[in-house]
Amino acid sequence: MAETKDAHEEHDSATDNVDDANHDPQFEPIVSLPEQEIKTLEEDEEELFKMRAKLFRFASENDLPEWKERGTGDVKLLKHKEKGTVRLLMRRDKTLKICANHYITPLMELKPNAGSDRAWVWNTHADFADESPKPELLAIRFLNAENAQKFKAKFEECRNEVDKKLKKAGADKNDSADKVAEKLEELSVKEESKESEKKEVKEETEEKQ
Repeated sequence: MAETKDAHEEHDSATDNVDDANHDPQFEPIVSLPEQEIKTLEEDEEELFKMRAKLFRFASENDLPEWKERGTGDVKLLKHKEKGTVRLLMRRDKTLKICANHYITPLMELKPNAGSDRAWVWNTHADFADESPKPELLAIRFLNAENAQKFKAKFEECRNEVDKKLKKAGADKNDSADKVAEKLEELSVKEESKESEKKEVKEETEEKQ
């Protein structure tokens, strides 16, 4: 009988251990936080180009100016769906922290970096990587010369497109100004005609009297 009792106790103990191992307690959160959608400002933009690269900035503020690595990640060229503007955006791997963020302008020019066939250097007057805009001299290096050429081709294509858009906007503005001037001229002519008619009517009335 004692052996049977011991066997039952061992079985109960083993069962308890199995239950403990399978037990997965669920705790309801004290505060329920609603899910929030995080916007990256890329939702309204079309991705024209994306490629992995390494970015550098020229630290001219140092006592001994030098190139400093800013991060490695995907560099993108993004076109705004409504405004038509194009910006260069680059985020660091893992942290996704922005290391380059500026608009492409008609005056930007990619130049070879120290004779390398896989790196480019360019100036921007307003880079927003640190939120507040500031001028930067940037350099970007790709895995190989082929990737560097693909970036250059797309960069220059975007630059030319922005240039055409700005010139067209300027022409449209001039056209609008010309049209306004024409309208004002027409109004002036009409006013002069009315004044002339009034004068003639007045003269005729005086002659009859």
